[in-house]
Amino acid sequence: MLKPNIKYKVTLSAEEREFLQKLIKKGRTAGYRICRAQILLALDEIPSNESWTDEKIGKAYNSSIRTIGNIRKEFVEEGLQAVLDRKKTERPPVKISGEVEARIIAISCSEPPEGHSRWTLKLIANKVVELEILDSISDRSIGTVLKKTKLSHGL
Repeated sequence: MLKPNIKYKVTLSAEEREFLQKLIKKGRTAGYRICRAQILLALDEIPSNESWTDEKIGKAYNSSIRTIGNIRKEFVEEGLQAVLDRKKTERPPVKISGEVEARIIAISCSEPPEGHSRWTLKLIANKVVELEILDSISDRSIGTVLKKTKLSHGL
């Protein structure tokens, strides 16, 4: 059975193949690295792998076809080490500093606006923006801040 015409073809060198086989044999590394190494070996364009389709590889190594495709693409574009290493995710900068938290808590402890019996998360968020403490903030973020403080609104 021939493999379908695939845009990204994985062709491992003898050194890469040997490295991956040693990695699998040792077994002292993270599970995802071993699984990705096994997938790469199965994707390698060698005659003994002709019967391996992406579907078969996915079933054999409990991965989706999309994951197999992503591994192919990543190997061709970025190389072996990129496939085996986890990507570093950048976290957005923290918007709520200690000072901002203190001001949010002060608002929640103050008298609610006229026409309301108590502060809601939405009201607090609107007040924070109105007082120009922050440019914008969600009511969920307000809830997270207040949850951390374990405030009892005297109810």
